[in-house]
Amino acid sequence: MKILVTGGNGLLGGHLIPKLVEDGHQIFALTRSASFHDKLAALGASPVHADLESSARLSLPGIEAVAHAAPPCSAFRGRACPSFASTSTAPLHSSRPLRMPGRRPSSIFSTAGIVMDNAGTPIRNADESAPTFPNHFSAYLAKKARAEPLVLSADKPGFRTIALRPSAIWGPGDPFSRTLPQAVRSGRFAFIDSGDYAFATCHVDNVVEAIQCALERGKGARDFFIKAQEGQTFRDFVASLASLQGLSIDKLRSMSYWLASAVGRLLNAVWVVTRRRGDPPVSRSMIRMLGREFTVNDATARRELGYVGRTSRAAGLRSYGKPPARQ
Repeated sequence: MKILVTGGNGLLGGHLIPKLVEDGHQIFALTRSASFHDKLAALGASPVHADLESSARLSLPGIEAVAHAAPPCSAFRGRACPSFASTSTAPLHSSRPLRMPGRRPSSIFSTAGIVMDNAGTPIRNADESAPTFPNHFSAYLAKKARAEPLVLSADKPGFRTIALRPSAIWGPGDPFSRTLPQAVRSGRFAFIDSGDYAFATCHVDNVVEAIQCALERGKGARDFFIKAQEGQTFRDFVASLASLQGLSIDKLRSMSYWLASAVGRLLNAVWVVTRRRGDPPVSRSMIRMLGREFTVNDATARRELGYVGRTSRAAGLRSYGKPPARQ
């Protein structure tokens, strides 16, 4: 199958492309920077120089599927990205030329977090019937919630669209494990309510597995939660990543959800007023996404897509390589 992949330079795309190539597919990788061409070619893809806004004008005869793995902006940013409106519908635009026989899919990678509300309500075992929040204060969650129904509504005979909703993605190269060591060593990291709440995650290889399943089976115009087989608390999740860096979480501070949310709201405002670049060290969006109980039910993906989640937590941790000496 000829597949167009967006976000090939990111965490998910970097793991997805080699797997799809290994499966025998021909991969075209969308990139807006010529500096990434060699990297994408090394992964086995043919680089296509374009960005999401212009992808509707691409001419790639014979493309049979689109895998949209490009993150629209930082998940934890306190304000919308400049291209908020245009990239919300980019997955749909890049799929318009693909009216191919055989009902091949265009898979959009949504996020499990679109069922999180503004009020900070804990989420327990949510399934696909849970409401989403397109007007969420988090630009990231709002964008995902708006884009998903646009893409699913494009499903029609000869053109299948599927939305995958992975819970927090982790694996070698993920932003969280990259920033965690410095945050712990500097004393800037603090748990919310000690981190003692259930928290769903998904190793990047399991997300890739779900994509492979979606390319082959499943009804169109459907969304699917994706998570790991094993449950854990947020504290356990952080402890496992910290241990890879030789770090201990035993003495880390904790604060209440409401205090942390207020701090995030204040820093969001400071960053906007002072027009600072980058993300604040704590944002309201970050606290909402990481600071509350959050579990989902992926029975539909297991039943209809044949998703298993074969990469265990232990195997996922081993994928980071040998940990450094403890300090």
